[in-house]
Amino acid sequence: MITYRIFKNSDADEVANLVKETMLTTNIKDYSEEYFNNDLNRLTAQGFIMRASYFHCYVFIDDTVNKIIAVGSIGAYWDKKDESSLFNIFVSPTYQGQGIGRQLIQVLEEDEYFKRARRIEIPASITALGFYQKMGYSFKNGNNIIDDEQLYRLEKFK
Repeated sequence: MITYRIFKNSDADEVANLVKETMLTTNIKDYSEEYFNNDLNRLTAQGFIMRASYFHCYVFIDDTVNKIIAVGSIGAYWDKKDESSLFNIFVSPTYQGQGIGRQLIQVLEEDEYFKRARRIEIPASITALGFYQKMGYSFKNGNNIIDDEQLYRLEKFK
C-alpha cells in the first residue's frame, strides 16, 4: 500500500538518496555530469531539512517495504500570498509510470499554499516537462525556452 505524509527530519537521508538515484537514472539522458554535481550539492539531507522548515514537503511511502518512493514540496513564491511554487518533485525510478507522480501533484494541489494561490509556478526539468504539461501546467508567459538553470518555467492559473 502506498501512503503519504509530511516530511520528517529523520527522512532527510533517505530523501536525498532517492533524489540522487532518480537524477542519475531518469534525468541522466537530459543533463551533463557537471549539472548533476552542482544540483546534488544542494539537494542534500541537510538541504531538505532546511527547505522543509519553510515549504510543505510530502513523502510517499511504499508500506510493504517501508521505503520512501517519492517526494515533493510546495511553498510561497517569493513570499507572495497569491502565488506558490512546486519544488523538488521526484519519484523513484522503480515506481515511475505507476501514477505516483500524478498522486503527488494532486496532494500538493490540496495543500493550503496551492489553495490560497491564484498562480502556481514550477521549475520543470527537461525530463519532466511532458508530465507537468499533462498535469495542466503551461509555459510561463508562453516562453518555451530553457533558462540558465536548464529548467523550463511552467505555471498554472486557477
